[in-house]
Amino acid sequence: MIGKSQWTADIWLLFVAFIWGTTFVIVQNALSFLPPFTFNALRFLLAGVIMVIPVYFLFKNRPVENKKSILLSGFIMGLFLYFGYGFQTIGLVYTTSSKAAFITGLSVVLVPLASLVLFKQKPRLMIWIACLLSVTGLYMMTMTGGSSFNYGDGLVLICAFGFAFHIIITGKFSVKLDAILLTIVQIVTVGILSLLTAFILEDWQKAFQPAYLFQFDVVLALFVTALLATALAFFIQTKVQKYTSAARVAIIFAFEPIFAALTSYVVLKESLSVSAAIGCLLIFLSMILSELPTPKKKANLPAHTSQV
Repeated sequence: MIGKSQWTADIWLLFVAFIWGTTFVIVQNALSFLPPFTFNALRFLLAGVIMVIPVYFLFKNRPVENKKSILLSGFIMGLFLYFGYGFQTIGLVYTTSSKAAFITGLSVVLVPLASLVLFKQKPRLMIWIACLLSVTGLYMMTMTGGSSFNYGDGLVLICAFGFAFHIIITGKFSVKLDAILLTIVQIVTVGILSLLTAFILEDWQKAFQPAYLFQFDVVLALFVTALLATALAFFIQTKVQKYTSAARVAIIFAFEPIFAALTSYVVLKESLSVSAAIGCLLIFLSMILSELPTPKKKANLPAHTSQV
């Protein structure tokens, strides 16, 4: 069903970006009734249950190779996801869904920077230009037009770092390990960590009160995010990312805020100022520039190697 070519992988990853972008609004609505980490705990644990049931029958009579590697790698992937979704979900309480989506999209330029820290891969000049454009675009979106950079924006900016590191390590771990099992381990990890955080910091008892749990907005958000934006989306990412580069994945995922802005415009009637629109354009341009090849060296690169 899921092909092995880079083109096919990019199409599937764009579909993932579409799912994530269109869930910003419904998550924000659900947070009116449930605290952020409580919502994330329910979302990811529910997604884990959804995946574990069919996978149990799939692997019941099959030996599982590299169990320790799968558990450790899945935990590390889940740890970065926990920080990403945790800060993003809290940030959505204090900022708009469109701003949160675009700031999250800044991870497109954080990926090559994180690659430099982790694997000593020096970014090309075009990457630094893309970083500058993204920062400028972020400034125009959040610091002008009467919309200042607020507490929620800062939290979402932290989440962008978590997602950037998650993209990088997913590409590394998914090459040799089973995608389904990796997905389950990382999802359950996020669910457990979010549940522990909810016990410590939040009024998690609301999740057991029908007046909150069975609100239409909460039920809709949990169902859509658990099934589509978590179980399906992360399985697709883990399955196909091995066929493309981390920088390319980040650029594709940067289309998420475009889908989120369109959803906010249609559903919430949110609008962007002229300066914010220019900022969006700059960030979109940075996404394109960050993947432009170096003409003189392109022919010398191995078939499966990509520069960041």
